[in-house]
Amino acid sequence: MEKNINKKAWLIGLGFDCNDGHVRVAHGKNFRVYGGSENTHNLMLEKAIKINEQLDKKGKTLENISENEFFDIASKAGLNIHDPDRN
Repeated sequence: MEKNINKKAWLIGLGFDCNDGHVRVAHGKNFRVYGGSENTHNLMLEKAIKINEQLDKKGKTLENISENEFFDIASKAGLNIHDPDRN
């Protein structure tokens, strides 16, 4: 018998280039962004927001899209996708 498991998908952004001592944390309905310089942190935050905008346009969530749909959405949001299996 198959269990009814509630799936939850998250976008996680981690920045490691902070030299100013600030601890940056941002979150939204399905993402968390931690660390990074001000520029890196803001770029990660912008990409997460753009991905959510694309999902909203499609009426979908991270939990109910395929891997290929995610790559397409992420690419439209401006992420550089490198997946050797897809090239």
